Amino acid sequence: MRTLKRSTSAAVLVAALAGTAALATAAPASAASYHCTTSSYTVDDPSYNGPDSDNWDFDVQLCAKRSGGYIYTTAKVVWDGPYAANQHSSFTFNKARFHLQTKKSTAGKDPVVKYANYTYLERALEHSSGNGNGNGSYETGTLKTKASGQYLADGYIELDWSGGGTGYRKPLLFSASPRV
Repeated sequence: MRTLKRSTSAAVLVAALAGTAALATAAPASAASYHCTTSSYTVDDPSYNGPDSDNWDFDVQLCAKRSGGYIYTTAKVVWDGPYAANQHSSFTFNKARFHLQTKKSTAGKDPVVKYANYTYLERALEHSSGNGNGNGSYETGTLKTKASGQYLADGYIELDWSGGGTGYRKPLLFSASPRV
């Protein structure tokens, strides 16, 4: 009986060591991570001439990652709007959108290979935090593109101010993500 216990214990020990060796040689599984750039832009509300500050401070994080033969791009917009914006929340903009682009990195101008307009930004801006300040954030969806070369995320905000009568004004440009 004693021999059986010893051989069983040895077999279990050998199996455990073999399993450990197999785990040590296997490549670790890791999810690709986004490579991001954050930049800022301050814009004045041209339709407001009151005594309070009317500037909107935007921080935009543009991100790209490569995974499984695809490029994924996304953006996050964070803002600090004026106190007055929250008092007139649904009257600040006729339209607002974030234009997200996936660009192929080339010599010269990088061509846009995919893009989307995220118009829900208007609602997010006009329904900023309810505690008396105009702060908030918005995240776009993710664009997925088949990869062949290097790519980056780029994008801009377009605002059509209420009472401006000019439609979308000059785009608010931000720094593109690193190439992936």
